[in-house]
Amino acid sequence: MELHTEQHPIGNRPDWLPESVWPYPLHALDVDGRRMVYTDTGGDGPALLMVHVGMWSLLWNGLFAELTGRYRCVTLDVPGSGLSDPAPASLSRASAAIGELIDHLDLHDVTLVVHDTGGWATLAAVGFREARAERVAGLIAINTFGWKPRGMLRLALRFFGSAPMREATTLTGILAWASATRFGVGRHWDGATKRAWRRGLRDHDKRRFPHHMFADAVRDTTVSAAAERGVAMLTDRPTLTIFGQFGDYFRFRRHWGKLRSDLSDTTIPWGLHFPQSDNPALVADTLHAWHTSTLG
Repeated sequence: MELHTEQHPIGNRPDWLPESVWPYPLHALDVDGRRMVYTDTGGDGPALLMVHVGMWSLLWNGLFAELTGRYRCVTLDVPGSGLSDPAPASLSRASAAIGELIDHLDLHDVTLVVHDTGGWATLAAVGFREARAERVAGLIAINTFGWKPRGMLRLALRFFGSAPMREATTLTGILAWASATRFGVGRHWDGATKRAWRRGLRDHDKRRFPHHMFADAVRDTTVSAAAERGVAMLTDRPTLTIFGQFGDYFRFRRHWGKLRSDLSDTTIPWGLHFPQSDNPALVADTLHAWHTSTLG
């Protein structure tokens, strides 16, 4: 999917997202007539593109705090999620938007730091345009995958992507509430950050958004094939996987091990689905040590 993009200023940030919660600049691209919000900060260090697709980019705040002094840190809310304008929710649109941001910022020697369906969408962005693979220096896969879902993963995605589950969580707000607790992204967050997180998920369409991503991960075979191409294109790039101790529900680590003979891997003690939030200091130290030893 090709998207038309044009940069324009975001203007005032939402009053519910104070700089004490997210002390980084907000920028925007016009993506097919809608505003897509991203952050690009940290100066001239090596570039890290952090991508989660489903909820929104505030979940990276712990890693940003640890790494912006050493790295150029970039993240985004794909169209339809987070601070970005409402848009039709599809994994192909999300993947196209990620690719457009890579091209727009002219990122080179970038390390992809990807989580959940953000890994699938980002790897598809590489697979859709071969020239993007040349921009990638390395891959850090945090509890994510890049292949056609099968077995229990496919069943889980179908269940959580189903209309009854989508509407139940939308009407109750249970996912927005639960994800801000210590069992989601909120283990080390203060009250203001938790409130901002939930406020970013107050809109019903944005609550529905992750469920559309789960459903598309099963049914969109074009994006699935592109993600697998992206994995293949990056076979020779250094790869680090990071999982929470109790977070590898679908044995992603085992599959990554089959794809990468020289894989580096780490486990975050007591970590769950969001290891970058469970222990951002340890994830940042692991990332930095790996980046320094493999990419210089």
